[in-house]
Amino acid sequence: MPAKRGRPAGNAADGDNKEKIIRAVVALIKKDGAGTLTVRQVCKAADVSIGTFYHYFQNKDDLLMYFVREESFAKIELWTPLTDFAGRITELYMYLVRKYQKLGRAFMCKFYTTDNMALSAYLCSENNAFLQGTVMARCQQEAELARQQAILRLDIDTFQLSQDICTIVKGCVFEYNLTNEKMDLEGTLRRILERYIAGYMK
Repeated sequence: MPAKRGRPAGNAADGDNKEKIIRAVVALIKKDGAGTLTVRQVCKAADVSIGTFYHYFQNKDDLLMYFVREESFAKIELWTPLTDFAGRITELYMYLVRKYQKLGRAFMCKFYTTDNMALSAYLCSENNAFLQGTVMARCQQEAELARQQAILRLDIDTFQLSQDICTIVKGCVFEYNLTNEKMDLEGTLRRILERYIAGYMK
């Protein structure tokens, strides 16, 4: 992890300032979206100095990545058995989706947009590999385990499978937002994944 820059608070206000920044970002995204966000806007809304901002975050994209990389998905404990592969992947992605649901539909609608470059970077891949710690990387890891245990076919491309699953999840989240949260997101996601993954089962 890069060294922190800017002015460290050095006392109990240290964590408080970070929380103020996060709360300000959530409010600004709900109001105007992620694409128009600036460091200066955030600092003004949070009532912190620019130096304090850079103590916690390298730039605006690093700040936005907080909402998707706050916790490594490599460490998430899943309870659904691997034999229920569609259910296990639904559980994995719902862990991320529920974090956004807690922030509200307005946040979800304006965070999941094409002008959120940080989110685009998070969802990208390089040389057929996802960024470590991301939900996609964990999904591929689960698919590899399922293939090794002959739950999924041995000839499948687990990277392509994980990419397709990510696309399905994004589509379900988009539809959930369009229906004003009236859709059973988890149930719909599981049903679609079960039908899609059925073609890859052993």
